[in-house]
Amino acid sequence: MTDTKIIPINITETAKTEVIRALGIKGIPENYFLRVGLRGGACSATYLIGFDKMTEHDELYEINDLKVLIDKRHLMYLINIELDFEEEGNGFTFNKL
Repeated sequence: MTDTKIIPINITETAKTEVIRALGIKGIPENYFLRVGLRGGACSATYLIGFDKMTEHDELYEINDLKVLIDKRHLMYLINIELDFEEEGNGFTFNKL
């Protein structure tokens, strides 16, 4: 992990709080990190969020004090995206900045 990388995605304080809460409740192992990326392809791609181990395709970022995995192939699709959390609604949301 280097500090010179451009951070592609913003994580709000509300989303950060919910991620930390989920880590505590679910007992995620220490070698797992928050993963954000895409599922599917072309016009039908959707954003994804979860906890995962690092692979050779990943970049590890520290964003808003969270260690975040992003597949290198997904980076360009996450630039200027914000991860937020809505308590009364859809849960985690991805918004274009």
